[in-house]
Amino acid sequence: MRQFELNRKTAETSIHLNFAIDGTGKTDIQTEVGFFDHMLVLMSKHGLFDMTLQCSGDLDVDQHHTVEDIGIVFGQAFKKCIGNKAGINRYATVTSPMDEALSTISIDISGRSHLVYHVDGLKDKVGDFDTELVEEFFHGFVNHAQITLHINLAYGKNTHHIIESIFKGFGRALDEATQKNLRIQGVPSTKGTL
Repeated sequence: MRQFELNRKTAETSIHLNFAIDGTGKTDIQTEVGFFDHMLVLMSKHGLFDMTLQCSGDLDVDQHHTVEDIGIVFGQAFKKCIGNKAGINRYATVTSPMDEALSTISIDISGRSHLVYHVDGLKDKVGDFDTELVEEFFHGFVNHAQITLHINLAYGKNTHHIIESIFKGFGRALDEATQKNLRIQGVPSTKGTL
């Protein structure tokens, strides 16, 4: 099983993460940010990842450090889990409807960090969650996982539905891109390395 456990403690957050790529969608997630917990559970369930995550952050300031630092730790754990990338599909594109919302996620596990985030029209908050932190989470993840990630919202009206579509699609795309393909010999690159 491709799995990694990581602890990270700063003056702003204390995070423990145990992440497994080849799981069943089992989660125990407690970030103290309810909506974010919900999104990470959905991501794991639809990506079939196992994730145990506890975070204690400076929520008296705001949610920014908590969400961003979880993206960083998740990216670091993912990079360790994926190893040398031998035999993986590498690419995936998934489109996910959530009621009136439709988003497309495209991933390249390339060894290069790049985020394209085309998501317009979000309300500032879902409950007490700052929706601008969705992009911050993905920046943190991409920069430390060293993948290319494109997130494109086709349309949607309900902010909760839009973000849910994105996280479900991200889980599904990450699962597809990380799957081992028996037809792929070695690293899926003409360069011989990723």
